[in-house]
Amino acid sequence: MNSLINAIWSQYLKVHQGQIESFIEKPHETQTAQLKTILKTARNTEWGLRYQFDSITTKEEWQQRVPIREYDLFKNDINRMMQGETDILWPGRVKYFAKSSGTTADKSKFIPITNENHKDCHTKGSWRLVAKLYENLENPKIVEGKSILLVGSLNKDLKEYPGSIIGDVSAVILQRTSKFALPFISPSLDINLIPNFEEKLELIAINCLNEDIRMIAGTPTWAMVLFKKLLEITGKKNIQEIWPNIQAFVHGAVSFVPYRKPFETFFPNPGMSFMETYNASEGYFAVQNDFGHDDMLLLLDNGVYYEFIPMSEWEKEFPETKLLHEVEVGKNYAMVITTNSGLYRYKIGDTIQFTSTSPYKIKITGRVKQFINVFGEELMVANTDEALAKTSKEFNVLVRDYTAAPIFLNTTSKGGHEWVIEFEKPPEDAEAFANVLDDNLKKLNSDYEAKRYKGLAMERLKLHIAPSGTFMKWLKNRNKIGAQQKVPRLSNERNNIEEIIKLIS
Repeated sequence: MNSLINAIWSQYLKVHQGQIESFIEKPHETQTAQLKTILKTARNTEWGLRYQFDSITTKEEWQQRVPIREYDLFKNDINRMMQGETDILWPGRVKYFAKSSGTTADKSKFIPITNENHKDCHTKGSWRLVAKLYENLENPKIVEGKSILLVGSLNKDLKEYPGSIIGDVSAVILQRTSKFALPFISPSLDINLIPNFEEKLELIAINCLNEDIRMIAGTPTWAMVLFKKLLEITGKKNIQEIWPNIQAFVHGAVSFVPYRKPFETFFPNPGMSFMETYNASEGYFAVQNDFGHDDMLLLLDNGVYYEFIPMSEWEKEFPETKLLHEVEVGKNYAMVITTNSGLYRYKIGDTIQFTSTSPYKIKITGRVKQFINVFGEELMVANTDEALAKTSKEFNVLVRDYTAAPIFLNTTSKGGHEWVIEFEKPPEDAEAFANVLDDNLKKLNSDYEAKRYKGLAMERLKLHIAPSGTFMKWLKNRNKIGAQQKVPRLSNERNNIEEIIKLIS
């Protein structure tokens, strides 16, 4: 029976493969169609009437008429929607909202998830993921067993927002998942949607021990917590001893580069695949389409219209954007999206690089607000992730989490960067590790190398090794425990790192 279901499943996925090939062949036509559909659907909303969506006929008119915005300029209108008002950003009443943590900011963002956004973006993106997973696996049998989805929490019946349902995007999507998919997911919804994430992980570990798990999807940081619980409970050496038929771990939210080696210890046997996705509260944007390469295919038919801000424009009040046909491989861009959830020219905050323009493939390089550029070094998360991965491999250590921030110049000392790293397995010589990490950063970033030349502008990085559990404690202190909560990798100011250093001093 299971093999029959798998065969039917495989055939259905060919529909999605065909749709993927269609937008690869006609990327610009596809994107134009997405914008036209969004404008037509939203033309009679408050925003549609304000900006006269019905009279916009060209991309140039769109760019000239509608300004780029960050969340704060949507916030009041979204709050009205959460209180039940209709026809503001999108037609009708919007009931579902994704609570977005971003990078552990004190104030959460609430992103509308319209019916169209749920169906044509998030759900379609999930199907695209599975289609590419089946295409890449040698002998895919995911649906012959069950999958674990590490999702966040969900809140209903909130007094201040009557009738609205609010939660992590993963929980919102799972709660609306087709009943036909639920038999393939473990554990049950009542466990998956428990608000307390630590309690939830404990129950997942207990309830899934004897299941035939074939796939796990979630943030690497929290998956590692689950895996360690499983090994503690069972006394097994690795996860494949618990679930011998497991085939894939699907990850997103943070770069997998620093986690690859630890995950290889959890899954030492061949046949295990790791797949990256770009799935945010605002939409499902990209999936890894070739496991031989670590970039992702940008999804172009998912109810999202993309624009890209070059790095030289990031800090400008009115930045110029590039459209898809104007981007260049290897350059950093900030993503701007227009979506079928009512976000118009929204600056999402993520930065990407194109690795290919035929088809359009990307790598996530960081966050617009997550970089260090105090001395002109223009250090991105992609640089630090790769440098840390190379250094860890050389020293045979495992990294659990990290953050870095600048050391500002003063009258008595030079500036530099300060790092806090929490290891699964720390290096024997921390100073030697710091030296090599610094050298690897030089090799990966020429601006960093120039500023470090003979220590004229920047001294070698300063390294703190944090005790086990430090970053978890910091997240708890900020009430940021959950599937999508993440430690900010880089910051141009010192608030976060000073809080963390206090915990270890």
